[in-house]
Amino acid sequence: MAVWIQAQQLQGDALHQMQSLYGQHFPIEVRHYLSQWIEGQLWDVIDLENPQEEFKAKRLLDSLIQELQNKAEHQVGEDGFLLKIKLGHYASQLKSTYDRCPLELVRCIKHILYTEQRLVREATNVSMMHACVNTSRSIQAFEELRLMTQDTENELRKLQHNQEYFIIQYQESLRIQAQLTSLSTLPPADRQLREPALLSKRATVEAWLTREANTLQKYRLDLAEKHQKTLQLLRKQQTIILDDELIQWKRRQQLAGNGGPPEGGLDILQSWCEKLAETIWQNRQQIRRAEHLRQQLPIPGPIEELLNELNSTITDIISALVTSTFIIEKQPPQVLKTQTKFAATVRLLVGGKLNVHMNPPQVKATIISEQQAKALLKNENTRNDSSGEILNNNCVMEYHQTTGTLSAHFRNMSLKRIKRSDRRGAESVTEEKFTILFESQFSVGGNELVFQVKTLSLPVVVIVHGSQDNNATATVLWDNAFAEPGRVPFLVPDKVLWPQLCDAINMKYKAEVQSNRGLSEENLVFLAQKAFSISSNNPDDYRNMTMTWSQFNRVKLARRNFTFWQWFDGVMELTKKHLKPHWNDGAILGFVNKQQAQDMLMSKPNGTFLLRFSDSEIGGITIAWVAENPNKRMVWNLMPYTTKDFSIRSLADRISDLNHLLFLYPDRPKDEVFSKYYTPPLCEQPSCLRWLSFVQHFSHQACLDCRELSVIPSPCARFLSDSMLDTDGDFDLDDTMDVARHVEELLRRPVESQWGGPQS
Repeated sequence: MAVWIQAQQLQGDALHQMQSLYGQHFPIEVRHYLSQWIEGQLWDVIDLENPQEEFKAKRLLDSLIQELQNKAEHQVGEDGFLLKIKLGHYASQLKSTYDRCPLELVRCIKHILYTEQRLVREATNVSMMHACVNTSRSIQAFEELRLMTQDTENELRKLQHNQEYFIIQYQESLRIQAQLTSLSTLPPADRQLREPALLSKRATVEAWLTREANTLQKYRLDLAEKHQKTLQLLRKQQTIILDDELIQWKRRQQLAGNGGPPEGGLDILQSWCEKLAETIWQNRQQIRRAEHLRQQLPIPGPIEELLNELNSTITDIISALVTSTFIIEKQPPQVLKTQTKFAATVRLLVGGKLNVHMNPPQVKATIISEQQAKALLKNENTRNDSSGEILNNNCVMEYHQTTGTLSAHFRNMSLKRIKRSDRRGAESVTEEKFTILFESQFSVGGNELVFQVKTLSLPVVVIVHGSQDNNATATVLWDNAFAEPGRVPFLVPDKVLWPQLCDAINMKYKAEVQSNRGLSEENLVFLAQKAFSISSNNPDDYRNMTMTWSQFNRVKLARRNFTFWQWFDGVMELTKKHLKPHWNDGAILGFVNKQQAQDMLMSKPNGTFLLRFSDSEIGGITIAWVAENPNKRMVWNLMPYTTKDFSIRSLADRISDLNHLLFLYPDRPKDEVFSKYYTPPLCEQPSCLRWLSFVQHFSHQACLDCRELSVIPSPCARFLSDSMLDTDGDFDLDDTMDVARHVEELLRRPVESQWGGPQS
């Protein structure tokens, strides 16, 4: 169903949010009448940060205007006449607004479509019930704050009115006193005649002033108490938003670095933060006006201390809001290679409400070490400290009117050099964590308040060569998965429960392979056996076991020259690059050891095979199959295929080449599973056929690629010497691999370039 059709069914606050997306910058009528066209365009393919994409945006703008004009021309009748005029006006308006900045139109429409999709998704997804409850509570809290703020505004005006009248009466008392003083210049008879009335009037006014002074003092105290209650609710609501919702968003962002679901947009959070900012600022202005009234008419009492306390509290609240809402919307890469371009985006969630954007701030990015990050959070003097040099590390924040966001896009940063610290014990360079510090200075409310703001990126591991990527990724994975809230940078547990690690690597695997098929319980048992060198097949035996960081990626596996993570990462890379469709189809069991494969296959007909990841080689997959040997049935295993092999010939084609592989375990005909992935024949010309005949003959004499060996007795099989097989059914390919690989490489070359004429 079209998003616009669903969006029109929104209700309550969701409908209000949807309606607020539209205005002069993009009329809702345009969205309505061009809904199908708008949703059919490829807005997402345009990179808003690349100025060279402007011509694509201009083309979309021109098409949009043309569509509007076409729609207008087709309107008929009385109602159609009015709509025709309106649509024509919108076409002119959009051209005028975006003709010089078409990328802003794309930004606007992308924001609209994203928000509509989110609102529709939230309205229809039962799993969002918790978010809806929180939203409802926030709406109630903001409504309560609005009413409280309106009440204190009314009370403040009442206080101001009463104080102004009090001052008038006070002036009257001074006038009476002046008249009494002037009586001394009059004759005694006149003085006695006029003095009693003035004294009586003065007494009346002074009595009123005394009563009214007490009343004003009470009004001031009552107002201060109401402000205290408002600030208490403000603090509570701010804590919910900043310490719960925003922290949860940051945690989701961290898990997204491990392949978790996207952290989600910031639009709702920004709307809440903006409402907080507006309410806080209104209350701050009220408190300042109350202080001004007190200074205008000082009355002895506790109000001065109360107002000072309120002013200090409201300043703390707004400081916490501004500094906490300076966030990293798009994190820099967590594995950062020197001399390589990278990007990041920072954003201020209250930038449009406190006039920060009126004087656009500049943001600076610096790379600092873990120790420097700790010192920074302790407020120790770390000024100008850094652990390297980042090029293009300054950026001015920009305010986008259509989306209401204030952000800085660092597009072309590059880490020129890194300064490493002394490492602890067995720690390698790929275990050393850094962070990108983003800092700026914000002037709030027309320079009334100035805040120094800082925010740290997720930890990054710096590498200088691609070969370090594997181990650096392990450090990042462990940190993202097991970092605890409010930690000291960048401490993580040294050991975790096995089920916790399973969740982390399963999330990573699904993301890397881009598959909904994750790791099954059987897969995880296999991994536990590999990690702990235990043979138990019972998942419960591993639930309370812990795995240390050293076991994960520091200590090598038993009888291997690689760690648990290095082996697992090799499997992910191989699957991602070459095996993804087969993994998604369920054709690859993968996480099966040699003995399990033998037990599974021995009960199946000859020619049954399965695919399992190699135990002995990083990033390898092998084929195990059952066949009849002249003496007995046995399971044979091919030497593992790696990325190098699949760059020559695909897995499906290799399986097709092996004629004696008949059924994929347990009983699926191999062509039924793999035929859709076979490479179509390139030609059927005589020269091609002669070449294939030659290769078949050559391969036959070389006993094929030993992977392609027939295991059913055949003339070729008889050529194999006993030295080429071990007792477990593994091939020793040292003698034949060079020939076999050469044949494979020849198979991939153009025939005509290899054989120019007829072959004898």
